[in-house]
Amino acid sequence: MNTLSRLSLLAILLLLLPLAACAPSTSGKVYSRDQARVSHSVYYGTILRAEPVTIEGTQTGAGTLAGGALGGVAGHSIGGGHGQGLATIGGAIAGAIAGSVIEKKATTVPGVELEVELDNGELIVVVQEADDEYKVGDRVRVIKDARGTTRVRQ
Repeated sequence: MNTLSRLSLLAILLLLLPLAACAPSTSGKVYSRDQARVSHSVYYGTILRAEPVTIEGTQTGAGTLAGGALGGVAGHSIGGGHGQGLATIGGAIAGAIAGSVIEKKATTVPGVELEVELDNGELIVVVQEADDEYKVGDRVRVIKDARGTTRVRQ
């Protein structure tokens, strides 16, 4: 790989790296800017079930873009003559597919499905990141915003 290809690869990585952190959090402890400084409804209840789940990763397109760019640069540096264009295209396609898969796997997180009996008798289920340890019988707060986003906190 020549110096220009290496510099291009490094520049692309540095430009796209911040995009990988753009996936929204599903943690009960993380609030978005829109959720700050607004009132939320609070309910109290008891955990009836706490089951581990997996929260599927996101695909923002950052992985596809980064992978495609890196694959294209790699393909371009490998190919020569008439085959260089085909190698560039092939590398870009393979890189885009790999980047998409890597992004999805990198943003997949362990979660917990919480079944809560509210004090008013209503049963609800909330799925969120496994950021706390919940046990059957735990007393919890259920926090709900105006848009319906619900979180469980101890």
